[in-house]
Amino acid sequence: MPFIDIRDIHMYYEIHGTGPRLLFFSGTGGDLRRKPNIFDSSLAKRFEILAHDQRGLGQTDRPDIPYTMADYAMDADALLDAVGWDRCNVMGTSFGGMVAQEFALRYPHRVHRLVLACTSSGGAGGDSYPLHEFADLSLQKRVLKMIPLIDTRHDAAWQTANPQKFRKLADQSVANLTVGTDEPGRDIGSRRQLEARMKHNVYDRLPDLRMPVFICGGRYDGIAPVANLEAIHKQIPHSRLELFDGGHLFFLQNSRAIERITAFLNGAPDKQG
Repeated sequence: MPFIDIRDIHMYYEIHGTGPRLLFFSGTGGDLRRKPNIFDSSLAKRFEILAHDQRGLGQTDRPDIPYTMADYAMDADALLDAVGWDRCNVMGTSFGGMVAQEFALRYPHRVHRLVLACTSSGGAGGDSYPLHEFADLSLQKRVLKMIPLIDTRHDAAWQTANPQKFRKLADQSVANLTVGTDEPGRDIGSRRQLEARMKHNVYDRLPDLRMPVFICGGRYDGIAPVANLEAIHKQIPHSRLELFDGGHLFFLQNSRAIERITAFLNGAPDKQG
């Protein structure tokens, strides 16, 4: 699998699929070894997707130095240069949506169309849920905290009424999150990424975006709530906003979400409903 040296790190990345080019930014703790990932979605059948483990995460280097959102954007810019991509569509989910905002603001000439999914702008537009508060919890306790945040319908009442579904969901989450946890520096990289996430604030700069922007998310998302998506939409007058039945992982829960994202990236007229 491909690794490349860019800026101050040794980065892991993958390119798969055919069609228009799409740079994808993954969320907090993103690791391409976790399944399902972006390459398991139907988007991989319609686009040539470039995705990477961002600094501090997955198989990419985890230097124990402060990271900034600008670092994540500059990493991606350097990666595009390295693989020979000049301009492409860009999509970011959750933390990846924060990076995508910073990237599009710094390098607008690189972005054809921009998808911001289940994300936040920071500042007056609202912060994403403070996941750094869970950093010192055991994996099991962290998962139990995360389940009702990822989908607010999965609250205590739902957990009591659906014990088997809840246990299966918790076990799947634990299994996925254990990927690579025994690797040296994993805790350092995760902590540094969360520190950068805490400082994300592009709200006042968002009106500078001029490319087509599609903002989307789940109605039952407790990490990037609907109000945060609406705030981003109001800051980018020409943007589109669409909500789907689902939580933070709405694009995995609702097939229509991928259809709408695909239509937007392919330049289809705005026909909601």
